[in-house]
Amino acid sequence: MIESYTFGRMIVDGSVYTSDIIISNNLINSSWWRKSGHKLYLKDIETILSDKFEVLIIGTGFFGLMKVEQEVKEYFQKKGILLIIENTKKAVLHYNKFSLKKTTAGAFHLTC
Repeated sequence: MIESYTFGRMIVDGSVYTSDIIISNNLINSSWWRKSGHKLYLKDIETILSDKFEVLIIGTGFFGLMKVEQEVKEYFQKKGILLIIENTKKAVLHYNKFSLKKTTAGAFHLTC
């Protein structure tokens, strides 16, 4: 469960994170880094592509500046995985809601 999010800071299960994170299979990758700072390519999330989840929530930053490339959208559509892309504040709400009922992964940009 994500307890809180503010610009550049997220608390997940009592742990504080100040850099972008990926959550999948109840594991948190707090050293997540993307090829291009404000674009999300499929290669950027390849570490979770073999994981089993029904929903992927992508948080695009406090102001929503990170753009998700079309290849990411098409990949998850073909896999039948629900993909939700929102600014990180809204994405956190979606993550908490969906994770109660479905296997959910999340990729969150914490700043801009």
